[in-house]
Amino acid sequence: MSDILEKIVATKKIEIAHNLKQLSLENQREKAQENNRVTALKPRGFIHSIEQKIASGKAGVITEIKKASPSKGVLRENFFPAEIAQSYEKHGAACLSVLTDIDYFQGCNAYLQEARSACSIPVLRKDFTIDPYQIYEARAIGADAILLIVACLELNQMKELEACAQELGLDVLVEVHNAAELDQALELKTPLLGINNRNLKTFEVTLQTTLSLLSSVPNNKTLVTESGILNRSDVQLMRDNQVNAFLVGEAFMRSADPGAALSELFS
Repeated sequence: MSDILEKIVATKKIEIAHNLKQLSLENQREKAQENNRVTALKPRGFIHSIEQKIASGKAGVITEIKKASPSKGVLRENFFPAEIAQSYEKHGAACLSVLTDIDYFQGCNAYLQEARSACSIPVLRKDFTIDPYQIYEARAIGADAILLIVACLELNQMKELEACAQELGLDVLVEVHNAAELDQALELKTPLLGINNRNLKTFEVTLQTTLSLLSSVPNNKTLVTESGILNRSDVQLMRDNQVNAFLVGEAFMRSADPGAALSELFS
């Protein structure tokens, strides 16, 4: 684990312990299951939405709603998740990714709830998921998918968390940074595989990370390239290599109209 990831995971453990005192695991599970019985709150099919876009010849874009990051600080001062979500949906996003981590990304659960209520596309809870409690919490706040980051989990943990998510009808995006992590990720059932082009130790970003791992990704996986997609030539490079799903955040968050920036990048 990189220093920053180790620090985030340590903070996350404290956060989970605190939340457990406020609401028990059993009560959190009940809230999650209750949402699955409410039509408007049932999972929207995150993977299906991406695959539909790709099948129609378009890019399957997961657009990020993120106020800040540890490496870049505040990305967007005027931060209104509902408006951003509507703008993204209007301009063709397949899905949303909403940062809910408080301490390092200035996120919160309410941002996800506001964004999801304002649109009809599926929403990923982007956080550092290390415990089943967070998965019940994700479904309880309306998330349609969760993120598992191989760099901060053991394989048996990932399998347990994936099973918990799938039991609730949540899709799983598993994220890797290198070949060793990819080998682990391929042990999971989820077809959705993210390759993050950011080096967690140096924060350097290179699209070569995705390109170098391509040959090791089976055809039955839907590959998402994450980080470093900044201009049309980046998009074209990926699509020329049969990578048709993207997770883009910072490039849009700095734009006056995130949805218009999405249209421009993927037109």
